[in-house]
Amino acid sequence: MTGSESTFPNLLSPITINGLTVRNRIVSSGHGTRLADRHQVSDRLLAYHAARARGGAGLIITEAAMVDLESVASPTHLVVATDDIIPSFQRLSDTLHGHGCALIGQVFHLGLEMTNGADGRRAVAYGPSASPSERYHTAGREMPTRHVRETVARFADAAGRMKRGGMDGIEVAASHGYLVAQFLSPSLNRRTDEYGGSFTNRMRFLREIIGAIRERIGPELVLGMRISGDEMVAEGLDADEVLEICRTVGADGGLDYFNVTAGSSRQAGAAVQIIPPMSTEIAQTAPFSAAIKAVVDQPTIAVGRINHAGVAEEVIASGQADMCGMTRAMITDPELANKLMAGRAEDVRQCIGCNQACIDRMHRGYGVSCIQHPETGRETLFGKANPATVRKRVMVAGGGPGGMKAAAVAAERGHDVTLYEKSNRLGGQALLAQLLPRRAEFGGIVTNLQREMELAGVRVELGIDVDRSTVEREAPDSVIVATGATVRRPEMEGADEAHVLDAWQVLEGGRNIGSNVVIADWRCDWIGLGLAEELARDGCRVCLASTGHVAGETIPRYMRDLWLGDMHKLGVELVPLARLFGVNGDTVYFQHVASGDPIIMEGIDTVVLSQGHDPLCALEQALDGWPGEVFPVGDCLAPRTAEEAVLEGLEVAWNL
Repeated sequence: MTGSESTFPNLLSPITINGLTVRNRIVSSGHGTRLADRHQVSDRLLAYHAARARGGAGLIITEAAMVDLESVASPTHLVVATDDIIPSFQRLSDTLHGHGCALIGQVFHLGLEMTNGADGRRAVAYGPSASPSERYHTAGREMPTRHVRETVARFADAAGRMKRGGMDGIEVAASHGYLVAQFLSPSLNRRTDEYGGSFTNRMRFLREIIGAIRERIGPELVLGMRISGDEMVAEGLDADEVLEICRTVGADGGLDYFNVTAGSSRQAGAAVQIIPPMSTEIAQTAPFSAAIKAVVDQPTIAVGRINHAGVAEEVIASGQADMCGMTRAMITDPELANKLMAGRAEDVRQCIGCNQACIDRMHRGYGVSCIQHPETGRETLFGKANPATVRKRVMVAGGGPGGMKAAAVAAERGHDVTLYEKSNRLGGQALLAQLLPRRAEFGGIVTNLQREMELAGVRVELGIDVDRSTVEREAPDSVIVATGATVRRPEMEGADEAHVLDAWQVLEGGRNIGSNVVIADWRCDWIGLGLAEELARDGCRVCLASTGHVAGETIPRYMRDLWLGDMHKLGVELVPLARLFGVNGDTVYFQHVASGDPIIMEGIDTVVLSQGHDPLCALEQALDGWPGEVFPVGDCLAPRTAEEAVLEGLEVAWNL
């Protein structure tokens, strides 16, 4: 037994499911990627999954593949409603099998959670009953009995196509409040035919799907089911109901495993649990998996915030699950399994649960990626690092995420790289971001990028503020300017007489805040919401006035929704569409963004500014006319987020 296998003896051990031997217990569970092209497995999607298969993943489950054209909401959805999909599935199967990875396809229908059709129109949302969707604002239409039976057949047809495409198994999506789960729910299923009413009738749709798929694929392929251990929503399935469902279909004998998740798409608070962000508990669905495992004979997979190999090992060792979905962990580090097998656990790039470039990009219609590892989703552009044809001396000015990524990639390609940071600590604004409530995990981006630099052989010089004379003395071939930004304090009337602090001053502590605070939030991001939570928990009466339609308008949807719920609990007053105008003593003046009318707040002790940042361009400007190459990246180019800084660092270093 190798050292790594002794450290992770359960996680790295093989498991056999209905004759399919999976080389380890590490699973990439079904998740939207937006990498499909015209409903087919594209080159980008193939390369994305291939990177994780090559990286040692035991099992990859495809993203939801729509069994019916009525459930297609985007050209980037996989659709398995026609035989056209079979060749691209075969190409995916051949590729992943070539890397020793098992592949299971997920069959899916949105049901009442349908929004727009693939052509952009508001679609008809079919479900067990005509129930409205609170989240997507669709009215819903009850499926006629004939339609229900046709849908069962379409699930079976889809599974047959996946079998012909070379997949090792099929997974039925009965999770997250989508169509199959809607039929199971006594609140959503109010039918009076054989598919509604009693528990037996509500189970009929699922059981017929399982039976039809098993008949179509035969006994030799794996057949599993994904289900939320608790949908965590008033009209959804609770944990006791889910246990009875699993006990029943488990005893039927058609299934080979249960993939246990949590949450529901139907309401904002429950949708957060689908892909829980960093502010939620680690491995929070493992207890649901354990409960289901106790009432079925089939193995279970636990998913949800299992972003560390040690956590996954404990989940399996404690008997809560047989396998672990480490999906975001492998979005962040496709080589996760290989590194563990090689005894290099300290080199694994840890997911920080920010949801910023993975699920948020998907929600915005763009392909999946990672703020720490932007190569993810861009594997066709950035595969294995290409060795530099000419070795250059590279100076990187600035030790924030953008500069660190640029330095690591440039050194990995063979350049001679030195990074200079004016402070005595690497990290830049990430060091401030991690001070926000429940954002401490964000600091992991610094740890991860620092390790990448160490492995690549980057020299680091701290406490040096680079200027033109520094560049001329060191005489590099190229300078990557990653000097970042400084906090913006816009001019406004009365600022000299009032108590006005900026966000950085509050985060750094030691300031007299007072009891009544208004936060003037131009950015509409994590900062305003985080400051509001921190000050409210400190006992302040807080008003968060944002220029956007809602506080947190620019951040990942699930994180925003979770934080807005907390704002309500903490009694924070939220004022949207409010532009800061000026102050006069303890009175603060805003303008309504749409109407231009005044919004006046009185009795305010402190105004906290979250007004964005100004780029630090001095070095770039000082190097005007210098004969070497100069490449600005990140906030010194234009203040944005860590996602853009790291991506630009990669792009510049890749092309040196």
